Amino acid sequence: MNKKTYPDTCPVCKGTMEAGSATVTVDYGPGVIVVRNVPATVCSQCGEEWIDDAEAERIEKIVEEAKSKKTMVEVLSLSA
Repeated sequence: MNKKTYPDTCPVCKGTMEAGSATVTVDYGPGVIVVRNVPATVCSQCGEEWIDDAEAERIEKIVEEAKSKKTMVEVLSLSA
């Protein structure tokens, strides 16, 4: 059973929070990494996105791996 882990109201605009996805772009100097379809909490009114700690850790690992490969551009899709 999935447990709701986000607030009902957006702290920025007071809109309704919903489960959704985000695209995270990391520009680390010599390269750019784009991670699409990151599970996130998204405001239905202003579009503000929040990514939980577990997803942020996954993204950090992806970025570190791309840096170690000296990747110039990498586009990935993250699935739950």
